[in-house]
Amino acid sequence: MLDPRRLLRWLYIGRMSVATAIFTAAVFVWTREDTDTHKLLVASLAFVLATGVTVLSAWYSEIYRKALQPTFFYLQSTFDLLLVTAVVHVTNGSTSQFAALYILIIATASLLLPVGGGLLIAALGNVLYVADTVLISGTSLVPAVWLQLGVFATVALGSAYLGAQLQRAGAGKERLVAQLQAARLQADEILRNIRSGVITVDSGGRLLYVNPTAEQLLGASLRHYIGEPVLVRIGEIAPELSHALERSVMHQIRTTRAEGLVSTVARRFPIGVTTTYTDGERGDLDRTATAIFQDISDQKRIDALRLRAERLEGIAELSASLAHEIKNPLASIRSAVEQLARMPRAGDDERTLTGLVVRESDRLSRLLSEFLDFARVRVARTRPVDMGDVARHAARLAETRPERKDVRIVCGIPERVSLVVDGDDDLLHRAVFNLLLNAIQASPNGGVVHVDVTPGSFDPLPVGVTFDAGTVAVRVRDAGAGIPMEISDRLFDPFFTTKPGGSGLGLAVVQRAIEAHRGLVFVDSGGHGTRFTIVLPRTQPVRAAIETPPASVPIIRTAYATGSAS
Repeated sequence: MLDPRRLLRWLYIGRMSVATAIFTAAVFVWTREDTDTHKLLVASLAFVLATGVTVLSAWYSEIYRKALQPTFFYLQSTFDLLLVTAVVHVTNGSTSQFAALYILIIATASLLLPVGGGLLIAALGNVLYVADTVLISGTSLVPAVWLQLGVFATVALGSAYLGAQLQRAGAGKERLVAQLQAARLQADEILRNIRSGVITVDSGGRLLYVNPTAEQLLGASLRHYIGEPVLVRIGEIAPELSHALERSVMHQIRTTRAEGLVSTVARRFPIGVTTTYTDGERGDLDRTATAIFQDISDQKRIDALRLRAERLEGIAELSASLAHEIKNPLASIRSAVEQLARMPRAGDDERTLTGLVVRESDRLSRLLSEFLDFARVRVARTRPVDMGDVARHAARLAETRPERKDVRIVCGIPERVSLVVDGDDDLLHRAVFNLLLNAIQASPNGGVVHVDVTPGSFDPLPVGVTFDAGTVAVRVRDAGAGIPMEISDRLFDPFFTTKPGGSGLGLAVVQRAIEAHRGLVFVDSGGHGTRFTIVLPRTQPVRAAIETPPASVPIIRTAYATGSAS
């Protein structure tokens, strides 16, 4: 349980104290009493040797910091026995009061050496004591000498037992300390690398711990505030987080899955917060509170996408039902009105009114057809489709539309390059045609709409988005004024439009068609027009109805500027 180096320091101090005391007594007392110079010589040699050995030992254990082996402890104990023997010799041998120093040497050796080391040092001490007393000083083995030897043996046995117990306890403590250290390092490593921020404060609001993720989320370096109050500082960035910590540490109120906002210089985003508290031995005075929080903006977006997908499915089902129920009666109404217009008794007014009814019936029929197109976006069949041919056919069809005005369509489709993907040709044709029609309507008179097809993609894909079998990209560019920022988030919402008479289903159909093929839709809009880019995988892993796209396949909208809505 004792630190060997600390025990050695006390040993060095005791050794030098004894050597200095004997040398001082020899110089100032024995010389004045005309004592035998032999004792003065022994005291002087003992002091010089003790000084030298102590200096070397201290350099080895304290400065050089080598690992302390049993040999080092044996040498220290042996030298101390010799030093004590010299002290006993110059202080009247068997009657010397300094013989008790043998007991200290034996006890110290039992703590520093293995179990049998203390007994070995005790035996050596007995030998040196007897040799000095009997052989050198000429004293017989009187009862006092035997008593001293018995005391040495008893101390050696007792010290050996206690030393063994202490060493076993020390070994257990070292294992426990090592396990605690390993657990602390493991916990610290986990806290440093988790994607959640962790902050701990004490009852005074002083910062006890903060992990790097918390600093990154809050956009502030908080490690410099360890030991200082930080709730006000945190409150400036994340008020809800600061309030939750204060409630936990002051009022013992835990917070579970609360939401808050973090406002930094770079951005503003929502966080989820959970707090807990721990009471110490002194209750409120030792209480600490820990907050765990994370950025939930991605989760918010996923929830919004899921809600939007559910809403789209509901709208699709409603659209299909309404279109089916209305279209057949509408066709009957149109047919009846046409027959009324052909009757001989019909005048000019009747013909004008019937023409209006027929025209509006046709417009309503087109709107219902768009509803059905939106509702029936399914990959009905999968086969190899040349996207170059799809783009050419869609461009020729768009040129026949009355909305074309004098807008030209220019195709940039490479020859003798594979542009084949697995998909539903009707669905893909509908998506490209809707983009072309949207571009024509957004372009001014005399403008040019470009439709380009290329293997791979026109621009680098977002980080983390990959297609194993390659891709084919289709880009449609118009010469319009761009898409206003305020409507950019609603661009693909069904029934949202800024065009007079528009249904707001064109881009929604494009989105659903590309999602059904597990592709990507990019939008880039500025003051010089808008670009819609479709990226399609060459192969389809699943032949199934439309499903919500995975998080790694988003619809990406970027760089909106002012202009007309699409």
